Amino acid sequence: MTTAPNPDLPLHLSGNNAPITDEVTVQPATVIGTVPEDLNGVYLRNGPNPRTGRSPHYFAGDGMIHAVALRDGRARWYRNRYVRTPLFAHPGQSRLSLTVDGDTGKLDYRVTTANTHVVAHAGRLLALEEGGFPYEISPELETVGPFTFADALRTPMTAHPKICPRTGELLFFGVQLRPPYLTYYRAAATGELLHAQVVPVPRATMMHDFAITETYAIFMDLPVVFDPASTGMPWRWDDRHGARFGVMPRQGGRVRWFDVEPCYVWHTMNAFEADGAITVTGCRVPTLWRGGPDDIGGGLPRLHRWRLDLRTGGATEQALDDAAIEYPRVADAEIGWRNRFGYVTSFSLDAEPNRSEIYKYDFSAEVSRRVHRLPAGHTCGEAVFVPRHGSSGGDDGYLMTFAHDRARDTSYLAILDAADMGNPPIAEVHLPVRIPSGFHGNWVPEVS
Repeated sequence: MTTAPNPDLPLHLSGNNAPITDEVTVQPATVIGTVPEDLNGVYLRNGPNPRTGRSPHYFAGDGMIHAVALRDGRARWYRNRYVRTPLFAHPGQSRLSLTVDGDTGKLDYRVTTANTHVVAHAGRLLALEEGGFPYEISPELETVGPFTFADALRTPMTAHPKICPRTGELLFFGVQLRPPYLTYYRAAATGELLHAQVVPVPRATMMHDFAITETYAIFMDLPVVFDPASTGMPWRWDDRHGARFGVMPRQGGRVRWFDVEPCYVWHTMNAFEADGAITVTGCRVPTLWRGGPDDIGGGLPRLHRWRLDLRTGGATEQALDDAAIEYPRVADAEIGWRNRFGYVTSFSLDAEPNRSEIYKYDFSAEVSRRVHRLPAGHTCGEAVFVPRHGSSGGDDGYLMTFAHDRARDTSYLAILDAADMGNPPIAEVHLPVRIPSGFHGNWVPEVS
């Protein structure tokens, strides 16, 4: 049996994007290689999996968490569970009708797909999607419910918060479709919300990710704007909006804006301060959804660098590579500080690419990359860096990703040696089920 692309279905429901129907807890079918004994914890990944089997857009499917637990060199279990949100509880009902109170116009941010990311902070696991509140889940992936920082969170929360590796603080933002459009937040390592500040912007734009440094938070105000008249998802490209990066002290304060060439950035890799400037690296596309959210002709994402000069207020930028890539990651210990290495996955708009490649970039001198090629017919998503025991980051660790074997129509957890990308995986934890393509995840170590 194979999950072949279906020309009668949209891209986001075809091939390995097709949703699955069952929630299961199963034992791995087999392990090829050896699971490192210092990997004690759970690898989790989130993604859209429409409960009805249909959704109007890739971003609209119900959130489903997939997880593999490892301990003492063994793969213990695989488990997948939906995040129980109001959208899950009312399959097929429109998000707008569930979100907006027809009498008061008030928005209910408990209505969310919770389908984009899963992060661990202050002893909680949070499933995230930028249009609503976080949803807390248990270590067994059961839904606890919406998490609002003791009712201090009054806006949606980005799916891409940053955890400072030095302070443990959780830094994030929320975007609303009504004023105030953008709010910045800072939470303590223990989970309490410490700071909230409105960031003045002229309109609602699709701000998916941001970046941090040791001192600053960096926002991206780019030309994909909210337009309720757009068919499908209410977003479109607007040449009149321009593009700029905003730099604000992490503790709060005034925002300085730096004009950049028009583009869209789904994901940043990292940012850091050096020599009176901030360097931001991310995946840049020239335009996005110029003809609406069904228009995918704006170009493929490629690695790009922006330098924001804090002394002159000017910005310079450069393309770093011509490979089509996405899902950038660095070692968590280096978020906000200069990183030598970064990791991405090859990107394609085909329902079933021939194979995926994982790239390791070295920024030590001239930018270079090493490649790990999956076998033909094998595809994967984001590769998450996991440090070895005692590692401080860099490439002293592993890369983890879920991969799909098209011929078998089953999936496996691939564990690579980040220091040697040319070798086969250290271990492949093969599962008796298929894991659909998805978005983002994390490794959560056991607390000893």
